[in-house]
Amino acid sequence: MTVIRGAEAPRFHLPGVEFTGLAAPSRGSSEICTWRLTVQPTEDEPEPHTVDRDEIFMVISGSVRITGEDLGPGDVAIVPAGAPIQLVNTGGTPAELYVAIRAGFTGTLADGTNLSPPWAQ
Repeated sequence: MTVIRGAEAPRFHLPGVEFTGLAAPSRGSSEICTWRLTVQPTEDEPEPHTVDRDEIFMVISGSVRITGEDLGPGDVAIVPAGAPIQLVNTGGTPAELYVAIRAGFTGTLADGTNLSPPWAQ
């Protein structure tokens, strides 16, 4: 068994977003990746991206729009592999979500750049 303590979980930052790495191959999970996502309020809508596996977003607090669908606490969005994903915080406070996806996925940015995020490795 592997235990990841919240205070010791690795954190990664992009503008307006913090990823707290939880389960991943480098942290004891060979098949599933999970992370906590904290999204700051913004009026800017990021460019959509895609991933090559189904991705599950579970809203813990705040309000977000994922690919045109408004979600709040307790709501879950399952985005199929290959579908565009656009996530924006629509509220006035940080939104928190848990995200789950199969390990080994690859993301593709709007400009065609492929990446394997460090929080999921």
